Amino acid sequence: QVQLVESGGGLVQTGGSLRLSCAASGGIFSRAAMAWFRQAPGKEREFVAAITRDGSITDYAGVVKDRFTISRDNAKNTVYLQMNSLRPEDTAVYSCAASLHIYSRADLYGTWGQGTQVTVSS
Repeated sequence: QVQLVESGGGLVQTGGSLRLSCAASGGIFSRAAMAWFRQAPGKEREFVAAITRDGSITDYAGVVKDRFTISRDNAKNTVYLQMNSLRPEDTAVYSCAASLHIYSRADLYGTWGQGTQVTVSS
């Protein structure tokens, strides 16, 4: 069973950038599709981005497309989320998740990290 730990969150001004990392252990990372989700207090968890096990296919929520980039380094057992042109609406706890296939639905991912806080000031 894969264990996931996120890092890289913090406070950034509008228009700034952050790179989130999700480190995996306890399983074969290269066999899993990976995704990023986010959730703000009082709001539903929403899909951000996903990537297939070999990185050949990526998927993004429309609100982050062309601003965020998901990537993975299977040699380091790590998936990344590069976030540029950040807006206050991007403020949330960002979590990574693993599944056998690539999905945009949170309930179809069985393994989750604890999350990392991203705050964008206006």
